[in-house]
Amino acid sequence: MTYGIEEEVFIVKSGKPSLESLFYLTLLLWRRGYSNYFRTASNFSHMPDLRGGLMGGVEISTEVCCDVDSLLGALVRRRKELAEVSSGLIVPMGHLFNEDAPTKTCGMHVHIGGLADIERAYNNLAHFLPLLALLTANSPCADGKYFGCSYRIHSCPFIGPLKNNPSYRFQDIIISKRLKTLEVRIFDATWDISRIKKLLEIIEVIVRIEKDIDFVPSFYAAARMEAAMSGYGKFTDELFNQLSGFCDISQDLFRLTPSGMLYDYYEKNGLNATLAALDNAYRTGKFEAVGFHEEKPSIAKIGIGIIGYFIPKLPYTVWKACREMGDVPV
Repeated sequence: MTYGIEEEVFIVKSGKPSLESLFYLTLLLWRRGYSNYFRTASNFSHMPDLRGGLMGGVEISTEVCCDVDSLLGALVRRRKELAEVSSGLIVPMGHLFNEDAPTKTCGMHVHIGGLADIERAYNNLAHFLPLLALLTANSPCADGKYFGCSYRIHSCPFIGPLKNNPSYRFQDIIISKRLKTLEVRIFDATWDISRIKKLLEIIEVIVRIEKDIDFVPSFYAAARMEAAMSGYGKFTDELFNQLSGFCDISQDLFRLTPSGMLYDYYEKNGLNATLAALDNAYRTGKFEAVGFHEEKPSIAKIGIGIIGYFIPKLPYTVWKACREMGDVPV
């Protein structure tokens, strides 16, 4: 099998994402042009969330890897490259604390290729997704107020309960039209590499299951809503009991979510310290606020970013979108 990760993160100045993020992507492009042309992206707000600012998250992606350990190594290298060029705070979370913007979210997409039976793997992995989502659930707030375990999973229009068509793009897991992989889209962005490693190991076990697990859409919808709102509960506990028959896992991994830990820290330390702690966790693995200095975006850097990254990437961005929606022949 093959694996890949697309990771989205916010780069924040003055408490919110700025178009200066494009400048950092420009620097990545200048460093390794061919690779970073195809393995980076910029995301923007949609109506009506434009009132809170145009910029959303930025995306980095790994190369195709043949096992979980090499994939994690590739992700760590990609994070290091982004950290080296960014003077803004890198904030790995599903949705920012101080906004209410369903289209301005950041996720982690996991790709699995080379599957012997992609339909069975899709079905079996989909069955367990509400439980697996708790491993990375990481967006506890909207508009500065506590929402639940994941505002992004609950409210983002670009994911959602499964349709009858596994290639339909805006749902929690798809069969990618462009890459011909399973693409799992439900996961929130998170800083914790150890959790990501455990998630990938569990995914590997599930897609190797050699029997069809009964997927019930109504159960999935209920378990998904429970995971997004309250976290671990009746439906996800049932999924845990089923999954523990296939692999050795701890219930605490799902009960104690990144979202809960993050909100506790936010309540005690405030917004700026929490953003700084997330940035440090992304860069060093240590969740603690160090070296935070408030900075305003630079107009000059925004201009360089538009000219040096956004405009050169536009043709590929349009082509990629058309290909993923199925409007360009393979």
